Amino acid sequence: MIDDVYRERILDHYKNPRNYGKIKKGSKVIKVKNPSCGDEIDMSLVIEKGKVKDISFSSAGCVISTAATSMLTEKIKGMRVSKLAKLDEKVILKMLGIPISPVRMKCALLPLEALQKLVKGLNGKG
Repeated sequence: MIDDVYRERILDHYKNPRNYGKIKKGSKVIKVKNPSCGDEIDMSLVIEKGKVKDISFSSAGCVISTAATSMLTEKIKGMRVSKLAKLDEKVILKMLGIPISPVRMKCALLPLEALQKLVKGLNGKG
């Protein structure tokens, strides 16, 4: 029963992704790709006063990667930049709420990879 609720939420985020599109004046833009399945995510981030003012993404990917990206962008909007680097795979897996097979793990974690690269870029390390 609980898995069904999470599956419905995942499908909703896939069919109606939040923060989907492009920010015209993103402070940083990154593209990541999962070579094993072809999923791609472009993520853009606007920081103002040390917080995520806006975030958007566009993607060509599976249900899991698109839903995970949508959920992650919702979660971090308004978050302090200093907290972004502390996000890990447990956050993504908890948001998804269903068991993810080893084959699909890269799909689920692709948005986190994009975010981590954006954060490194903001800190001048990437």
